[in-house]
Amino acid sequence: MRIDVVTIFPAYLDALELSLVGKARRDGVLDLRVHDLRDWAQDRHRTVDDTPFGGGAGMVMRPDVWGRALDDVLADEVHGRRVLLVPTPSGERLTQRLVEDLAGADHLVVACGRYEGIDARVAEHYSVGPSLEVREVSLGDYVLNGGEVAALVVVEAVARLLPGVVGNPESLVEESHATGPQGGLLEYPVYTKPAEWAGRAVPDVLLSGHHARVARWRRDQALERTVRRRADLVRALDPDGLDRDDRSVLARHGWFVPPGEPPVPVTVRAGRPPDSEALARLAAATFPLACPPHLSQADVQEFIATHLSPERFAEYLADPDRYRVQVAETAQGLVGYTLVVLPRTAQEAPYAADVAALVHARPAAELSKIYLLPRFHGSGVARALLEAARAEVADVVVDGRPVGVLWLGTNATNRRAQASYRKAGFAPVGRRRFQVGGSLEDDVVMAVDLTGGTAGHGR
Repeated sequence: MRIDVVTIFPAYLDALELSLVGKARRDGVLDLRVHDLRDWAQDRHRTVDDTPFGGGAGMVMRPDVWGRALDDVLADEVHGRRVLLVPTPSGERLTQRLVEDLAGADHLVVACGRYEGIDARVAEHYSVGPSLEVREVSLGDYVLNGGEVAALVVVEAVARLLPGVVGNPESLVEESHATGPQGGLLEYPVYTKPAEWAGRAVPDVLLSGHHARVARWRRDQALERTVRRRADLVRALDPDGLDRDDRSVLARHGWFVPPGEPPVPVTVRAGRPPDSEALARLAAATFPLACPPHLSQADVQEFIATHLSPERFAEYLADPDRYRVQVAETAQGLVGYTLVVLPRTAQEAPYAADVAALVHARPAAELSKIYLLPRFHGSGVARALLEAARAEVADVVVDGRPVGVLWLGTNATNRRAQASYRKAGFAPVGRRRFQVGGSLEDDVVMAVDLTGGTAGHGR
């Protein structure tokens, strides 16, 4: 690869004689040439700038000087893809993807601006025609005195991707932002000898010699580090590259993966009185999805109006001694909720007789409702809501006794819901009849023993 850097401070680029880039130049892997822009100035003061048209502070670099310089540099015949890079705070962000793309070019020319920048006509002029790509690039959302720092960054970032520059090519695929197995994540933390320093020990898994466990630990650490530091990278993850363990790690940190979509941040929290209107809208959208096909729309709508109205949700949210509401929320609004009904007394008979037999005089709470927008089915949000509902009743004491059972009823025809509850630890304990409008429906009753015992008897 050939790289030409044009600047008014050639000595700034002397650092490229050092380390791997310098070795690549000496070995002939990289043909790097640094030019002084002032060599193309035509007055005795070697002037390269002038005052801006329209007024304003600062000076602007002259297009005629840059034109002569770039014409001469580009006059050398270099076959293949040629790219002119102009570092500027208003350019596209320099990313690892862009660096990888540039590493595939045959000739890079970096035009280092100074002062208020290079006259805009320079980039416009060289953008015309297919023989040269012009890319205006920025290191980040800040301003430097000139493009030389960016030139150093570009040359080092590109050169290290050239074959033969980095001694161990494997190190390129396990670092931050790399494509491949790392999948756009930040790199995991690394350690070396001694195994203990300043009272801090290397994680045991790295000393185990178990390669699969080490690989999993590193992947988990990369995911957690990326979640904490770079939410933008998490949002850009390819869902097809995330396995079950990846999704579990993300879920622990509040990120869930809807089918076919990148991760989405979801907050699970206690419902509040201002949520009543949003909860009613969510319930109206989700309750019909769980109803069997034979239910009439009139019965469904009557149930919604009676039990899932904003007024009813306001009642639920205003009475935490009787009802506990958890919601799942994204930046766009509520996507799911649960409603738990707490017993008033330890002797209060549950709605389902089979649950009464299971309880054996232990207080029982009912998971009355758990609904989720279809977009988030299979994402793990439902499991997070279930865990939040269980946590809601974990410390509830009724008549001096802790709640020992959480139970629910789901329509007997809804096999998908039953399978989902089984995975969450619920077991079938019997049946009940449930009224929806004018229709009496058959429900499967499922329960989980909150004390760690066996909930169901398999009926």
